[in-house]
Amino acid sequence: MLRKTYDWVMGLAGSRHAGPALAAVSFAESSFFPVPPDVMLAPMVLARPERAYVYAGLCTAASVLGGMLGYAIGVFLGPLAHQILALFGHPEGQQEFQAWFARYGLWIILIKGLTPIPYKLVTITAGLARFDLFTFVWASIVTRGARFFLTATLLKYFGPAIRAEVERRLALYAALGVAALIGVVVALKVLG
Repeated sequence: MLRKTYDWVMGLAGSRHAGPALAAVSFAESSFFPVPPDVMLAPMVLARPERAYVYAGLCTAASVLGGMLGYAIGVFLGPLAHQILALFGHPEGQQEFQAWFARYGLWIILIKGLTPIPYKLVTITAGLARFDLFTFVWASIVTRGARFFLTATLLKYFGPAIRAEVERRLALYAALGVAALIGVVVALKVLG
């Protein structure tokens, strides 16, 4: 089953529907969807390395627009914002993140936008905290762009070797990915 899923994602990554799928995932991930856009970006760059920067740009633009939706959810739909935060393990997220924004402001966006920590937590709580929208947008462009363009660059130049290794040991890397995801969730619970 893992091999079939991998082959399906790689097939989608090389298809004419890849761009819209990447944009949709990137947009949704920044405001409510749990799957990061890297799961689409990586196979797309591996399938078509000559389009790496086009995909990174598309991913960045859609992510920032989705982040603006997340921000709007925080500003205008407080109850929904609280439900999303609770769903991702932060039922008291508004107070926690407002304190972070009050203390660290811009650094929250710049640092968390580069990490695998769900960006929707930043976007929604930035809206709840009424963080400056202009600063939020430009910081999102910088941090999300840095993340996606770095990913695209690494995969463009080192991707074929990485792809061959992943395909040879797919089950091992899938298990390591799941373990890393569980580790991030546990760390968020412990630190949050």
